[in-house]
Amino acid sequence: MSSKGLCPISAKDHAVQLNLIGKVRGLDSAKSYFQNLSDEDKTEKAYGALLNCYVREGLVDKSLSLMQKIKDLGFISVLNYNNIMCLYLQTEQYEEVFGVLESMKKDGVSPDTFSYRICINSYGTRSDFFNMEKLLEEMELQSHVRSDWATYAMVANYFIKADLKEKALVYLKKCEDKVDKRDTIAYNYLISHYASLGNKKAMMRLWKLQKENCKKQLNREYITMLGSLVKLGDFDEAEKLLAEWEISTNSYDFRVPNILLIGYSKNGLIEKAETMLQSIIEKGKNPIPNSWAIIAAGYVAKENMEKAFQCMKKAVSVQPKNKGWRPKIDVLSSILSWAINNRDIDEVEDFVNSLKNATSMNRDMYLSLIKMFDRSVKEVDKSLDSMRADKIEVDEIWESMKDDKTELD
Repeated sequence: MSSKGLCPISAKDHAVQLNLIGKVRGLDSAKSYFQNLSDEDKTEKAYGALLNCYVREGLVDKSLSLMQKIKDLGFISVLNYNNIMCLYLQTEQYEEVFGVLESMKKDGVSPDTFSYRICINSYGTRSDFFNMEKLLEEMELQSHVRSDWATYAMVANYFIKADLKEKALVYLKKCEDKVDKRDTIAYNYLISHYASLGNKKAMMRLWKLQKENCKKQLNREYITMLGSLVKLGDFDEAEKLLAEWEISTNSYDFRVPNILLIGYSKNGLIEKAETMLQSIIEKGKNPIPNSWAIIAAGYVAKENMEKAFQCMKKAVSVQPKNKGWRPKIDVLSSILSWAINNRDIDEVEDFVNSLKNATSMNRDMYLSLIKMFDRSVKEVDKSLDSMRADKIEVDEIWESMKDDKTELD
């Protein structure tokens, strides 16, 4: 756009470009872009974008130094102060956050909703509930600041984590009072929080309201509600909800039934989970790797390693179509350790080779594999070479395993 002169490049455009360069190419490239701007383009927005790059990298001293320069230039804004507060949250210097809020007010900059929310968050993280509520009360008194449902949901969540249920209910009520009746995200938060309190009645009431007031429930909404029912152990209601979702017009997303598969698995109902997955497959649906991996983990928990091995093989077989999937290393290690002692060498080697497309081998997995190859120096050599290729350090102990085997042969 700039080089072809298609349209004028504004100060805001430069700031956006600087921020994107920082995200994609790193801080040094962002600094270089800023330094090459003309003096007239080094505006408040450009300085703010550069500050955002420093904050994203967690550079406290450089961020504070730049913030001081911004103040000296008279470019102070609520966004820059919010950035510094976020920096302290990011670096876990929670006690510093309130001081920034006070400096902001002293410098004549009015905090916005996000300013208060950051500071309230810092108190909640430290379980300083007295100051958290005190600051929330101050926020409610500011005519220019909007007390939104998200702030009350955040406060309620801290009380839920502290097992202060009565306090949590007070703020969930305030949260609901602030919710736009058509806001599905707000309903999802409320339903999840009530699930954490074990309040099924409130969950079902809100789900009904959501269905009445919102045009459509997306997969995201079904995932939230299913997860909440599973958290309460109400599998009968969860099964009804899944059946409702299956006849909806929503796209088939395996993350929805996976919620129920996880619930069955964690509650020892692994055979029921597998039966459910097989039923879905018989209806012509192709599962994602994680669906089979959930079943595999359930069988590992019940020490049925034969079934776990077969399910993990199925997970790996469909992985090429879902390249983002990664198996859980602890589950995989348990299955591999069992397979090495109970399956044919060639079968295990084929399994390991297929795994390399889905995950990185670690030292323990290679050690198990090398032990299996105790009849062949050549195979041990091959595994050691693979370790080096995967940048896993091969120390003297590992090398000695090969040397000992050479002597025996």
